[in-house]
Amino acid sequence: MSFQQALSGLNAAAKNLDVIGHNIANSGTAGFKSSRTEFAEAMASAAGSASGQTVGIGVNVGSVSQQFQQGNINVTGNNLDVAINGDGFFVLRQPDGSAAYSRAGNFHLDKFGNLVTVGRDQVMGYPVDPATGKVQTGIQAVPMNFPSGQSIPARATTKVEIDLNLDARAHDAVGDPNATPPVPATPRATYGTSMTVYDSQGIGAPMSMYFEKNGSNSWDVYDGLDDPTATPPVVANKLTTLVFDASGKLLSGSPVTNASIPTNNPNSPTPGSITGVNIDFSGVSQFGTKFAVSDLTQDGYTAGVMTGINISGDGSIVASYSNGVSRAEGMLTLASFSNPQGLAATGGNKWVETADSGLAINGLPKTGTMGALQSGALEDSNVDLTAELVNMMTAQRAYQSSAQAIKTQDQVFSTLVNLK
Repeated sequence: MSFQQALSGLNAAAKNLDVIGHNIANSGTAGFKSSRTEFAEAMASAAGSASGQTVGIGVNVGSVSQQFQQGNINVTGNNLDVAINGDGFFVLRQPDGSAAYSRAGNFHLDKFGNLVTVGRDQVMGYPVDPATGKVQTGIQAVPMNFPSGQSIPARATTKVEIDLNLDARAHDAVGDPNATPPVPATPRATYGTSMTVYDSQGIGAPMSMYFEKNGSNSWDVYDGLDDPTATPPVVANKLTTLVFDASGKLLSGSPVTNASIPTNNPNSPTPGSITGVNIDFSGVSQFGTKFAVSDLTQDGYTAGVMTGINISGDGSIVASYSNGVSRAEGMLTLASFSNPQGLAATGGNKWVETADSGLAINGLPKTGTMGALQSGALEDSNVDLTAELVNMMTAQRAYQSSAQAIKTQDQVFSTLVNLK
């Protein structure tokens, strides 16, 4: 009498319970992927045996396969949490320099400013060229590093954008003393605005603009007010003439290129005036409503130090600086595999590449087969607790049944031994 079949059943059921217990234990682990036990029938082979009379010798555990179905997205509000919705893995560098991959996006900064996982693996990404703001995908991914107190140099203003409305009901600035009643002259300061621009050393300088109507649908733009009492007398510079059509839309006069703005920098003339400024008036209109400034923007700033970072939905790592500037300093890279189930789990929410998984294909979120990212959120474990509890009961019954088969065979064996 053979105990082989029942013993193999006990071993298989025990292995299945191990896998189920592991799944249940990690039901709260971010980015965890459940596994399932896959069984295979065991058969004995003998020369000349008839296939219709072959009796199986039990069961083997064929494999323990990982299930990479999407987990639920849980919004956390943490600015360094990020979840993958779709295909792909975060790329990590382990302490020994080897690559690993993870679905857990609960990142943080260590004391050196490295973006790391809870297991201290460095998160990889592409740097951003600060001059162009473009992601440098043509190089290998590098560890994302943002040391505390990291600074950015000052940037001189090169572009100014104006968005305002000039009152179409305004009279010519020179007035008309012969009209009835007479129309007085309109002071240049009536329609004006100003903003702060920056030179190459980050020192702010006021930039003023005054608008004088000089005819039908035509306005002159000056960079200041005249002061005949000054020594020598100050005469403002005319920047441009804005001409509008009958519907109040700008026809000509924009942009003004290579404008020069005086600076208050005591180191003048080095850097002296802010030169090469392009002023865009395309947002200026002339409608029959009051003079109103909607928006004034410019691209310069003074020096600043980093005050924090957060990860945006497209994978950009955005740094905030003390000068009010927020800009992307890096972008997370993702990796995909032709056969994710071939990856080898190494613990710590990580997998490593194997021959079965195929080579890692790196790319940016939402490109190719890569999924999208959701910032301020984490992907939950994909373990279905209800299903696992049902599987546990089934595995328990299988274990008990195999044990009962051993008991029964033992009784039969005892009967044979006791025959007289």
